Amino acid sequence: NVFHWHLTDDQGWRIQINKFPLLTEKSAWRQEGDSLYGGYYTQEEIQDIVAYAEKYCVDIMPEIEMPGHSQALLAAYPEISCTGGPYEVLTEWGISKEVICAGKEESYRMMKGILDEVIPLFPFEYIHLGGDECPKDRWRSCSDCQDKISQEGLEDEHELQSYFMNQMIDYVHSKGKKAAGWDEIMDGGGLNDALIFAWQGLHRAETAVRSGFPV
Repeated sequence: NVFHWHLTDDQGWRIQINKFPLLTEKSAWRQEGDSLYGGYYTQEEIQDIVAYAEKYCVDIMPEIEMPGHSQALLAAYPEISCTGGPYEVLTEWGISKEVICAGKEESYRMMKGILDEVIPLFPFEYIHLGGDECPKDRWRSCSDCQDKISQEGLEDEHELQSYFMNQMIDYVHSKGKKAAGWDEIMDGGGLNDALIFAWQGLHRAETAVRSGFPV
């Protein structure tokens, strides 16, 4: 009995992070016509929900999307984007090309800072890091990303995503948790230990199993 709680996306940020208050002041709201739509869970509310679920033998696994599905985050903190913005919280369904810059060290520091507050709220063993539907358009034209590819001896932007995810996976492990992600996190190769969510079909699950990943 696991509740997979998808707390962030291009269209809204739904969890309070004290270190980064603009995530709830700006990223949690989008303009729809003449009104603002949105909201978020405080950390106290999340603790209450986790405790309620525990009474019924339900574990809660949080998902914090990265490096894609992050336009809402970038609306508040454009400094960890490739272009510097400005951005608005996405108001339509779909995949945004605006993703977290994988070349800036500030991106890694911020996402680790977010995880520092998320992880203690959830006793479940897994933290889901997203990783799906991350267009590489901005990375291809970003000097910071291209410098990172060169510095780390990476082949291309797909390997850059593996590098990014590995930094986050290792950080989750350092906090005593296990990491999970959507099946795209395998695409660049060299992925560290993670639970793969094979949302794109049985063939992706088979690929993950053959590569030695739990699925």
